Amino acid sequence: MRPAQALIDLEALRHNYRLARRLGGGKALAVIKADAYGHGAVACARALEAEADGFGVACIEEALELRRAGITKPVLLLEGFFDAAELPLIVEHGLWTAVASQWQVDALAAFRTEAVLKVWLKLDSGMHRLGLSVEEFRAAHARLSTLPHVGPMVLMSHFARADELDSTRTQEQVDTFNRAVEGLAGETSLCNSPALLGWPQVRSDWVRPGLMLYGADPLYPQPSPHAAQLRPVMTLQSRVIAVREIGIGEPLGYGARFVAEKPTRVGVVAMGYADGYPQFAPNGTPVLIDGVPGQLIGRVSMDMLTVDLSDHPQAGLGSVVQLWGNAPTLSELAPRCNTSAYRLPCSLKRAEKIYL
Repeated sequence: MRPAQALIDLEALRHNYRLARRLGGGKALAVIKADAYGHGAVACARALEAEADGFGVACIEEALELRRAGITKPVLLLEGFFDAAELPLIVEHGLWTAVASQWQVDALAAFRTEAVLKVWLKLDSGMHRLGLSVEEFRAAHARLSTLPHVGPMVLMSHFARADELDSTRTQEQVDTFNRAVEGLAGETSLCNSPALLGWPQVRSDWVRPGLMLYGADPLYPQPSPHAAQLRPVMTLQSRVIAVREIGIGEPLGYGARFVAEKPTRVGVVAMGYADGYPQFAPNGTPVLIDGVPGQLIGRVSMDMLTVDLSDHPQAGLGSVVQLWGNAPTLSELAPRCNTSAYRLPCSLKRAEKIYL
């Protein structure tokens, strides 16, 4: 069997959820959209179900996967429904739905059901992606509040720049939100992972941790005492499948991006960009080789990459190479590869997931 593996530490996941909930001071919706950021939505939901207040997903397909797996906790459709035809399924499976557009308000008003729906009404407080303007938001709240099939609402918005601690945009969004919800009934939900970790003055009844659940720091490299408490959930590793010796001046791999300046012992590792490892990780990108710091050399190919074994006499065929985890962390690796800590685990495929 190909040795590429993603080890998923479910106790670390629970630890990170507890930290998010403690920082939020209220209820926490565990965001497990996009297959739990590549970690496996069903397994992560099962690990958290005993203590999570609910789960957040992007769409009804993701929600139904959880229900089919026996997950009974509340599940929120963060983007809401994409068609009014989904509303009967939302009722059937007891899902919660965001409402962020006027057409969704109209569809709910036209819908007939004996059930009472849980609506999270979304304000565009300044991100300008999804959400209602302040005037539309207040009008929608008044209209939905008259419907017998809409229960008490949660009033929500989303931050665009909470990972930038020196930006004024987050406080501007908070001020807009506070103005919009003044006098309206309903719990609130504002805080995402960076807001929880970096904006202690901003809190809401519900928080929505995403990236921090998986142990990555959305504020990196800005210092954060809370982020230091996070525990990496995924360790991506594989093994050396061949060892080569190349001489001075010899190129390695596609494009001769690495040319040996000294006799070099090369380890070929069963891991490539088809597994989700970044194709353009540069020479010198850190790895662990049998637990000892090492580095990548040469261009990452579809199924393989190469590491420098010259200073690792203990390493050879079958040696374990760690691509991310406790070292390097997702947050450390991402900027080296001109990508983000969000994208790295979401890109994962083909590597076997092993739950610990």
